[in-house]
Amino acid sequence: MKPILVIGSLNMDFVVQTETLPLPGETIKGRDFSMIPGGKGANQAVAAARLGGSVRMVGRVGQDEFGRTLTEGLASAGVDAGQVLPTSGVATGVALILVEREGQNQITIAAGANDRLEPPDLEPAFQDFSRGIVLLQLESPLQTVEAAARLACRRETTTILDPAPAAALPQTLLRNLDFLTPNETEALLLLGEPPGEIRLEDAPALGRRLLELGPATVVLKLGDKGAWMVNRHLSRHFPAYSVKPVDATAAGDTFNGALAVSLAEGASLPRAIGFANAAAALSVTLPGAQASIPSRSQVDRYRGEHRG
Repeated sequence: MKPILVIGSLNMDFVVQTETLPLPGETIKGRDFSMIPGGKGANQAVAAARLGGSVRMVGRVGQDEFGRTLTEGLASAGVDAGQVLPTSGVATGVALILVEREGQNQITIAAGANDRLEPPDLEPAFQDFSRGIVLLQLESPLQTVEAAARLACRRETTTILDPAPAAALPQTLLRNLDFLTPNETEALLLLGEPPGEIRLEDAPALGRRLLELGPATVVLKLGDKGAWMVNRHLSRHFPAYSVKPVDATAAGDTFNGALAVSLAEGASLPRAIGFANAAAALSVTLPGAQASIPSRSQVDRYRGEHRG
């Protein structure tokens, strides 16, 4: 199996369950509160490790209790957290998350130590890393993400970017990507389109437009509509598994971690996307970020029961 390197964020998530999401200026009453390890980078690292990958993570936390808890959580999931750096003078990142009863959420992030992750922090991780898979997101400084993509490209790795939180991105970054995996909001923003929902019949054309920005392959994550993959050779829909959603917080991160693991094992791209769809579907059936990520045995059993 190829090694997996995750470069990105670690947050402590403060999660409140609600009946509905509040409107601007509205105060609503929540039901349950919990603190759960999260951050898109850490979520993807835990997902990849829990699903059977050999995973190392690079990131930064504060020298505080949250930072220690997050680092210990990575280690307990099987992630090599030796290059998650404690950082003085700044707090560990946090995320404030509201989850309504249908599973949709609103998230606000205070980056904290995540904003201190700089390009020089990456060099030690890449010294002995090549021909593996690199997972990136956008909760770290953009210059660091760009540097990671350049380093990965030089070492013949497969680079997967989850362009979240949604942001406009330079072509110098997009051209260094093997996979771009946006959700609907992120895809439309990258294309300069107004926010909204992507109809399934529009996905192939939007995917081709994203492909023209530079990545080798685009995988559009369409929620309960599944995923649409586009590259120079193939344009194909992968239907979603039907589940009752509880919390979609880490669904995209679980998808990316699962995609990386399946590709690291040598699976074909269609098979890898099918595996990622199943893992993401299971993750939305439980509350929380890392707490909702399924194990490999759970995903394999679920796929066997539902798709033969």
